[in-house]
Amino acid sequence: MIAMSIAGYDPSGGAGILNDIKTFHALGVYGTAVITVLTAQNPSRVVGIESVSTGFIEKQLETILEDYPVKYAKTGMLYSKEIIKLVSDKVVEHDLKLVVDPVMIAGCGALLSRGDFTDSIKKYLLPNTVLITPNIQEAEELSGINIHSIEDAVKAAEEIGKICDVIITGGHLNGCNVFFNGSIKVIEGEIIESKNTHGTGCSYSAAVTASLAKGCDILQSIEIAGEFVKNSVINGEWGTLNQLYKFKSL
Repeated sequence: MIAMSIAGYDPSGGAGILNDIKTFHALGVYGTAVITVLTAQNPSRVVGIESVSTGFIEKQLETILEDYPVKYAKTGMLYSKEIIKLVSDKVVEHDLKLVVDPVMIAGCGALLSRGDFTDSIKKYLLPNTVLITPNIQEAEELSGINIHSIEDAVKAAEEIGKICDVIITGGHLNGCNVFFNGSIKVIEGEIIESKNTHGTGCSYSAAVTASLAKGCDILQSIEIAGEFVKNSVINGEWGTLNQLYKFKSL
């Protein structure tokens, strides 16, 4: 079983490509990676961003796909319209099943996208996407709806769902997630007090992708991802990696 992450590099290991690969590994999936952006950051701040050229991103992706039978991939930090369009073209060309984590703003508040990013995501990437996994702030940007309640999140999910299936992750909705794939399902959750929250969006989308690659359906995959992230927040990185090898048997 194999999956691909197309995302940015966080040298702290808490988010981005390194997080995705660790998540794939913890769930028993071999991870490949295409780096789109280099960052200088830690959980507290982002001090620099250097975009990788679209030509080199394409070279990474094509070289991997020469030898590896990748069917499922996820995106993280894409940063610009040009990168979004390239990735969308390659998803179509290689018939990849794509999970999109629409990374826009870091947990510390730093901007991780530029230009008409939201419009580009909706125009180029989402029509070729299996599932998008926005948090509340990202869902507001994508839907144009302010979210203050579960009811608002339902409306936003239905709006985004006109393009592709969506799960709005509910760290600010008492831990509830709102899933739409033609009909609404509110997945009950809980708020866990912890400092281990850097990169949870990356972990969630990577866990969904890994589970899909293992043959789980989309509902099973989001349930596994929810448990994975909950354990990550409770235990921190090392506790999670040790505990979640049980998922290899799924």
